[in-house]
This record gives sequence, structure tokens and C-alpha cells, in this order.
Amino acid sequence: MEKFYNEILFDLETAINELEIETDCSLQRIEAIIHLIVEFLSELKEYVLKRGFKDVDEEIRFFKYQKPAIVAKLIYYNAIYRIETKKPYGTKPIRKYLNSELKKLKRHFDNNFEFYKYYRTNNSFLDEKLFVRGKHDIRLNLDTFYFETDQSFSTSHDYKVAKIIANDLIQVYIEDQLYNEDQEDKSTAPKKLNWTCSKVALIELIYALHYQGAFNNGNADIRLIAKYFESVFNVNLGNFYQTYLELRTRKMNPTKFIDALREGLIRKMDEQNEK
Repeated sequence: MEKFYNEILFDLETAINELEIETDCSLQRIEAIIHLIVEFLSELKEYVLKRGFKDVDEEIRFFKYQKPAIVAKLIYYNAIYRIETKKPYGTKPIRKYLNSELKKLKRHFDNNFEFYKYYRTNNSFLDEKLFVRGKHDIRLNLDTFYFETDQSFSTSHDYKVAKIIANDLIQVYIEDQLYNEDQEDKSTAPKKLNWTCSKVALIELIYALHYQGAFNNGNADIRLIAKYFESVFNVNLGNFYQTYLELRTRKMNPTKFIDALREGLIRKMDEQNEK
């Protein structure tokens, strides 16, 4: 199980990074990522139902840690898609809207406080009730939708774990959005340009410029360059070191964005020369 799961997770994260380069539109990218995660979950489910688990410990590990890590990605991207499609226009309405989304996360935390505490303190005394199929206990604050799930691939609390992981990511996303709104309000300079291609594409470009020695005669630290681009283009690059490592190991064309820049520029030059 461990080997298969690690391969699934690696392939999924690699595919997500590929989509971030191939699809320019943010909403289209999120849609594609959601469909991708659903496909990988289906493959994982098929494997689990066919193979089963060698013992209870393996089953608990899968439903407490492994499956939630992937489902959390689905919850996160679906939430971001919903937030972006429903976001109003105007600084004040946007801020009010984002704060209301933060309050929803807080309500979920309050309503599930005991389980948050159990999971985050790495307790295990209830694991056989919470993360083994068919062992649900109705007294342990079950969500109604659990009874409608496929219980051959679900336990009473694996989705709650995924929700905890996803909500942490969603909170960071919303707080970043609020911070960006505040920064724009405070700025007296013209509005910044927003980077609207993928983050992976920008990281590819940053490293190319860095290795070309384009800043401070080649003496600028990569962290400083990345932070500068984040500030100038209003984007959060996250763990750009990890993304660069994934770019290096990409099987197909690790410089896809830069190649597209070159081809696009040459095509435009040729078109203009023909006029």
C-alpha cells in the first residue's frame, strides 16, 4: 500500500504542476485540477477495494493520513473555485466577503473542536472507531452525510481530517487575499501588475533570470529575487524551492514556459515584419 500510495501522490502533484503551466486561466486551471484529483481518487479507491489492507494498523494509517491528504486537495481547490467565482466587485465588498468566508472556517473549528484537539495532538486511543470501516460510533459527532457515503471506502472521520488540512490551506489563501487588498489600499503608487499566468511559470522564469546573472551582476540571492517578484506582481509563490525541484525532474520539457515565450515573441515579430 505504501509504495502504491506514494506513487499516486507523486503522480498527482506532478500532474497538478503540469496543469499550472499548460492552463493560463486561473478558473480553468482549478477546474482541470479538480477533475484530475477525482480521477486519482477513483484509481486509489479501485486499488484499495481490490487489494484491501494487510492489518488494522495499515487501514488506520490510510484513512487517518493518506486518503485525507488527497481529499484535502480536492476540498481546497473546490473551495477556492467557489470563492473566486462568487467574489464580488469593489474593495469593500471583497473584504466583507472574504471575512465572511473566514468566519465559516471559524464556525467549523468551533463545531468540531474536540476532534481538532484529538487529531492535532496526535492521539490514537479512538483510532479504531474513527478510522476503521464499519466501526462508526454515532455518539462521536458524526456528520449526516457520512451515512450517504460509500462506506467501503470511507470511515466516520477520514473526511473530517481532510477538512482540517484543507481549511488550514483555505485560511492562508483568504488571509493572503485580504493582505493584498490592504496593501493596495495603502499604496499611493499606481496599482501593481498582477501575475496571471501560473506560479510554476513565474518560478521557472525567476530561476532562469537568476542563473543568467540578470540581477546585481549575478550576486542576488534567489530568495530575495523571489520575494521581489512576489511583491511586484502581487503573487504568493509558496515553497518555490520545492516547485523548482519538481521542474527539474519533470519528464517532459522542464522549460515549457520559457520556450513558449520565445516562440510567441518570434511569431509576433514575424507577423509584424510581414505587414
